[in-house]
Amino acid sequence: MQIKDLPYPDPGVPDARSGPRFLWWLHRNQLGGQFKSLAWGLLHFTSVSALPFCVGAAIQAVVDRSGSRLALTGGLLALAGFGIALGDTFLHRTAVTNWITAAARVQQLLARKAAVLGSALTRRVAAGEVVAVSTGVVDQHDNPTNARQNRSNTGETKDKSLSVAGITMVSTGDVEKIGWFVEGVSRFTAAALTVVLVCVALLVYQPALGVVVAAGLPVLAIAVLPLLPRATRRADFQREKAGRATELASDTVAGLRVLRGIGGEELFLDRYRRASQEVRHAAVRSARMWSLISAIQVLLPGVLMVVVVWYGVQLARQGRVTVGELVTVYSSVMVLTYPLRHFEEIAMAYSFSRPSAKRAARVLSLERATDTDGVREGDLPTGDLYDPATGLLAPAGRLTAVVCGDPDAAGLLAERLGGHPAEPGTSVLLGGVPLDELPLDTAREAVLVQDKDPVLLSGSLRELLDVPASGDVAAQEALGAAQCGDVLEALAQGSLDAEDPMDARITERGRSLSGGQRQRLALARSLITDPEVLVLDEPTSAVDSHTEARIAEGVHGLREGRTTVVFTSSPLLLDRADRVVLVHEGEVAAVGVHRELVRTEPRYRAVVTRETEEEAALGGALAEDGVLDKDVLEELEEIEETA
Repeated sequence: MQIKDLPYPDPGVPDARSGPRFLWWLHRNQLGGQFKSLAWGLLHFTSVSALPFCVGAAIQAVVDRSGSRLALTGGLLALAGFGIALGDTFLHRTAVTNWITAAARVQQLLARKAAVLGSALTRRVAAGEVVAVSTGVVDQHDNPTNARQNRSNTGETKDKSLSVAGITMVSTGDVEKIGWFVEGVSRFTAAALTVVLVCVALLVYQPALGVVVAAGLPVLAIAVLPLLPRATRRADFQREKAGRATELASDTVAGLRVLRGIGGEELFLDRYRRASQEVRHAAVRSARMWSLISAIQVLLPGVLMVVVVWYGVQLARQGRVTVGELVTVYSSVMVLTYPLRHFEEIAMAYSFSRPSAKRAARVLSLERATDTDGVREGDLPTGDLYDPATGLLAPAGRLTAVVCGDPDAAGLLAERLGGHPAEPGTSVLLGGVPLDELPLDTAREAVLVQDKDPVLLSGSLRELLDVPASGDVAAQEALGAAQCGDVLEALAQGSLDAEDPMDARITERGRSLSGGQRQRLALARSLITDPEVLVLDEPTSAVDSHTEARIAEGVHGLREGRTTVVFTSSPLLLDRADRVVLVHEGEVAAVGVHRELVRTEPRYRAVVTRETEEEAALGGALAEDGVLDKDVLEELEEIEETA
């Protein structure tokens, strides 16, 4: 697989039983690239390791005054130099390819899993556990070799946070570490084989000094391994502290207006300062450990070279080694520190990638509670939408409003109506057909659920509204029903080059728009799709009452003849619904219309009017239109003043 061929037609079925198994699965699925990297790595490392032998032979040729041998060693040096250049060039190329293709496979797997699970993912995985990539795994304009060296020296990687669909995601950190290890296995293998070959060659070339080198190199290779787990734990602790500080800062910035209103700005700033100091202390402790590892990596090779030189001088005085042999062995020890660095790097890469792979495997191991492939084929089912778990019935072609006092329970119910039950065997029925017996794409075509916090992707408004749809609802009709007139004006005024508001750019997550404007654009997008069943979770919670009333009228008119379920506690929306259902403690408690329920059902009235126990004690003193009588209002005002 080459970079130009990405994305994969099929990323495969991962082994997500554990982090190490997932890493091994990734490695096995790109053996072609691994063998290429191994071959070029062997060429590069062996060419580098051949330099000391050539230099030693050249010096000995000068000592022996042999011109022919000097010319021969000169030719060998040129050949080794060519091998170094060729091997390094193509090793770098294959390493980058392996890195990016491995990370891209992880990206596709996670994206596919997120698409299968839908909104259920946010409820089954904690924030920060989702591993994904937003815009490219690796900056292809950077030098990956330098990036690897930076990680080897500091033990740190770039951890960037991105908020997607309400989840805090690691955009490059975890996937970069996974790709780093998968790519580094072949380079490590080439380095290890080179070290073995050089040790054997030194034993044959000069047994007396070769024994010293062969005994010392394994010590150099494994000396820092006992320190890596502690260093990794400290680095993970630092990233955890940094993540908490970033989350606290994001929450503070997002709620700055509210904090200023209640005088809590300084309080939260002090909390962030303390969190920042904790990050600094953790970073210092982590840096100390990595500094110790770096010092050992410098110290031990130096000690080995001192031992080799001292012992070699003694042998030279005794006439047991020549000057050329001494230079060869000494130079070999110096040169071998280069492939030896890959021993520490692969240990470090595994230490860092294992937690990342574990998080990725945890997400990839999640399964939809229903059969993704389905067992039924044919046309889309039509008819009533029925949830056997709660007894909720949404008649076909009518607007049903659902009132639920618990927002979390409402979200779970909306998720279940969309075909994502929490447990098998609790599937919702559409026209008597269980949604979990339908293929996933068919079920989603039949039922569309708009979350409470819908996401707007960056791009033009035309691109935002270019979604799979029946074609029966035009963009202007949907925008009109969602009352997006002022949104179009705002987009047109904010765009310098777009004459048509439909060509105006929407920034990432619609940050340039207000909460109500984003909510209305998301509603218009849902209306354009014109699904058989549309489920809306609090679609007007961020708009004013006048706009909400017009939206209620527009949605009711545009969705006439289609099944629509709206989770809301807004009297304006409830009053326009054909049918209102009260869900209390997981079961349908009352069914009727708004004005009837607000008079006769205290539990419904408590949720819709948010009345207190004292207000409820006044008992059903309501007008026919669902508004409290004047006398009752005066009594309520007295109660509030007394309280």
